[in-house]
Amino acid sequence: MKKLLFITGTRADFGKLEPLASSVKSAEFGIYFFVTGMHLLEKYGLTSIEVSRMKNITRFEFVNQMEGDPPDKVLSRTITGISEYVSRLNPDLVLIHGDRIEAVAASLVCATKNIRSAHIEGGEVSGTIDEVYRHCNTKLCTVHFVSSKSAKKRVTKLGEHPGRVFVLGSPELDAHKARNSISLNEVLNYYDIEWDDYGIFIFHSVTSELESLKKEIQFCCDSLKKTKKNFVVIAPNNDPGCEIIFKTIGKLPKSNFKLIPSMRFAYFSTLLKHAKVIIGNSSAGVREAPFLGVSSINIGSRQFKRGGAKSIKNFDVLKNGQLEKLVEKQWGKRFAPDHSFGTGQSAKKFTKILNEKKIWELNLQKTFFETSSQRETPVLNKKSC
Repeated sequence: MKKLLFITGTRADFGKLEPLASSVKSAEFGIYFFVTGMHLLEKYGLTSIEVSRMKNITRFEFVNQMEGDPPDKVLSRTITGISEYVSRLNPDLVLIHGDRIEAVAASLVCATKNIRSAHIEGGEVSGTIDEVYRHCNTKLCTVHFVSSKSAKKRVTKLGEHPGRVFVLGSPELDAHKARNSISLNEVLNYYDIEWDDYGIFIFHSVTSELESLKKEIQFCCDSLKKTKKNFVVIAPNNDPGCEIIFKTIGKLPKSNFKLIPSMRFAYFSTLLKHAKVIIGNSSAGVREAPFLGVSSINIGSRQFKRGGAKSIKNFDVLKNGQLEKLVEKQWGKRFAPDHSFGTGQSAKKFTKILNEKKIWELNLQKTFFETSSQRETPVLNKKSC
């Protein structure tokens, strides 16, 4: 039995990893989760409980931070924690998603310990330090599961051999596509939301633009208040600058703004499907909302150029005019589903790839890929496999 270790630090990456892990639970693979980061912070809803609901897996929790710890300290602690765990577990493949501190720590550990690793959703463009982390993970990991053909092109431009890159689509779309037994009324009752005519607002800090963060979040909140519409507000990630966001959204009137630290994925899926619009700079606005045909307003640089669906309207707080007019224009609009990030078949593709020999035979020693004529020896010796 091969051991697959999934690294999860946030509610968002777990929503992408869970469909993949669930699809390969069998006699062939043992599933392990290293749970850390925001999952274990009470302020963000202790979302580790979402992982605990998975059956037939082994879960290990590691507290890598206290609220307010700087990223460099979080990184060093996470490296130590993951290093000690993989030394005991000896996994056959470590699966690492995206662009967070925990992902960088896992990639570094796997590279230095010569452990086979897979990077999920590399090759994407975004603002903030996330893009730097994401490309670092690409260079450190053995194999790549990307969400689109354009992402594959970027990964190969970083010097990764095309034979190491597999296009899956975005895994969370599998869950959005699947029949959801959670009704809108159940969601509204569970989270004590008083209205069924609402938009969603999610705003994260851009760590490279902290000087303008206070102005941006205040502008957004003031504009949304002017609309006189109802909004479900999801708390931001715990990135530097998040306290500025918390302070501002905490002052929104409770009469038509409902602040929620975190949501169960199935509940969020239902909430998003019925939303009139999603506003902010979450990836949900440029990936999941277009897939569901929901209108979205993307604020600022964090997700700029990441998605090009017709349902997305980009808005620059520092350059554009009245946000409330755009909200009014986009409110309730529905669009044809956009499949730029897949059709909800990621788990099926993932299972097929893992059941084949190719990724298990890829050489852990990589060479920089420059031209289509360049060859790379794909097979390790039998003992290393």
